[in-house]
Amino acid sequence: MVEELVTAAAAVGAAAVVYAAAAARVVKQYERGVVLRLGRLRPEVRGPGFTLVVPFVDRLSKVNMQIVTMPVPAQEGITRDNVTVRVDAVVYFKVVDAAEAVIQVEDYRFAVSQMAQTSLRSIIGKSDLDDLLSNRESLNQGLELMIDSPAIGWGVQIDRVEIKDVSLPETMKRSMARQAEADRERRARVINADAELQASRKLAEAAQQMEDTPSALQLRLLQTVVAVAAEKNSTLVLPFPVELLRFLERAAPPPQPEVRYVETPQPQPSPTSDDGAHREGERDREPGAPAPGREVTTPEPAPAPGPAPAAKPVP
Repeated sequence: MVEELVTAAAAVGAAAVVYAAAAARVVKQYERGVVLRLGRLRPEVRGPGFTLVVPFVDRLSKVNMQIVTMPVPAQEGITRDNVTVRVDAVVYFKVVDAAEAVIQVEDYRFAVSQMAQTSLRSIIGKSDLDDLLSNRESLNQGLELMIDSPAIGWGVQIDRVEIKDVSLPETMKRSMARQAEADRERRARVINADAELQASRKLAEAAQQMEDTPSALQLRLLQTVVAVAAEKNSTLVLPFPVELLRFLERAAPPPQPEVRYVETPQPQPSPTSDDGAHREGERDREPGAPAPGREVTTPEPAPAPGPAPAAKPVP
C-alpha cells in the first residue's frame, strides 16, 4: 500500500514538473508576449520576465519592441522632368502595440518593406531631379508620412525615413558636369570683370596723383624696370623719355668756363737795357696774372643737348 502511494506521488510530481516545463515562458526585456487562448486574443499583454501559459491551449507570440532598421531596395523610376534614376532608402520603425502587430497584419516587417518601396516609387514620380539631389529633407518627410499612414493601423510607428543614394545615368552625369563647369566659368568671368573695374578706379586715382608730380611717373617706371629685370629670363626694351633728360639737366649745376692761354711771339729784347727791365717786370707781376705778350681766350659754352638717342635693348 505504501509503495503504491509513493509511486502515485512520484507520478503526480513528474506530471507537475512536465506541466510546469511546458507552461513556463520567459519574455525578454525588449519583448512583449501576446497570448492566444484557443484562438482568441487574451486582453492582457505579457510583460518581460517569467510567465506561465496553459500548455496545448495557449499560444504565446513574442513581439520585438526595438527600433528596426530596414533597407529599402533601390527603386528605378522616372522623375517629373523625365530623368531616369535609381533611388534607395532606409526606414527606421518600431512596434508600439504588440497585439495590433500580431492581429492586424500577417507579417508587419514584410508589410512595411512593401509599403516603403511603393511610396519611394511614388515620391520619385512626383519630384524633380533637383529636388532629389538638393531637397532631400522635405522628400524624407513626405515619404515618412506616406508610409506611416497605413502603418498606424498595424501597431507600427515609423520613426524616420532617409534617402541614401540617387544613381544617375552616365549621360546625365556628363551633362551636369558641363553645366557646373559653365556656371563656374561664368562666376569667374564676373569676378574678373569686377576686379578690373576696381583696378581701373585705383589706376585713375593714381594717374590723378601722378599728374601733379611728374617725377613720380619716372620713379614708377624705374620700379617696373627693377621688377621685370629680377626675372632674368626676358629681353627688356626700356623707353628713355626726354622729360627725364630735361629733369636731369635742370638738376645738374651749370658748367664753369675754361680759361686758355695763347702765346704770341714777341720781339727779342736787346741784351743791354731791356733785359733788366724785363726781369724786373717779371718780379713785379702778380701771381696768376698772364704774362705780357699772351692773349686770354674764353671758350664758348657747350650747346644744349639735343633729343635723346634711340633706345637700346638691355639684356
